[in-house]
Amino acid sequence: MHPLLNIAVRAARRAGDIAMRALNRAPTMSVDAKSRNDFVTDVDRRAEAAIIEVIGAAYPDHAILAEESGRHGTNDFEWVIDPLDGTTNFLHGFPQFAVSIAFRHKEQLQQAVVYDPLKQELFTASRGQGAQLNDHRIRVAQRRDLNGALLGTGFPFRENANLDGYLATLRAFMGETAGIRRAGAAALDLAYLACGRLDGFWEFGLREWDMAAGALLISEAGGIVTDVTGGDGFLTSGGIVAGNPRVHAAMIATLKNFRI
Repeated sequence: MHPLLNIAVRAARRAGDIAMRALNRAPTMSVDAKSRNDFVTDVDRRAEAAIIEVIGAAYPDHAILAEESGRHGTNDFEWVIDPLDGTTNFLHGFPQFAVSIAFRHKEQLQQAVVYDPLKQELFTASRGQGAQLNDHRIRVAQRRDLNGALLGTGFPFRENANLDGYLATLRAFMGETAGIRRAGAAALDLAYLACGRLDGFWEFGLREWDMAAGALLISEAGGIVTDVTGGDGFLTSGGIVAGNPRVHAAMIATLKNFRI
């Protein structure tokens, strides 16, 4: 395992342990609202601090972009951290949340970890070395088109989100596929696509920390990740479309019919 990936795994496991120790009291813990339907708990903050501590001890000069505490330092070497993706699920005891950590050099994603501490599933990827689930190689599903495909998505939840535009795309995909799943943790959705549990994924309004690790998992598992126009600006725009090459192409063709 690459040394950078080893540090990311160590940090993710420590954050996951913090979440698991707090899970039984999650419904009664204090919650702050960052914005409408966007919550943060002490678990998010402690898990993030633990990740930053592990990374900082190994690479003190590296920059960090973290969901709760923002940007730390400036460097070509940067870590992108979501300490608890799926906080709303966690607060309700809904078993779909994860730790997401990515490392990039000069804006190019190099290492990725998505860790589900509840199911003990560790998704990892290193650029050029493929993607793994618990040390077993994974690949995207080989479906040839949208017929029979299972897609993942996330509903717009922030204020001023383009809900009408999103619902139009949802309606279109529902008519072309076997079904749509919205589980509430984008990092895990992307990891599931990387290992073939989903055939495709699309969502709007995400943040870099929601997508960075999952995007590398998918590309290393043989998939394609773009923005909604088919370009490479998904980390900036927040709109993402992913799948194997054929499913991705079909999704982009459908999305071109809508003004998003």
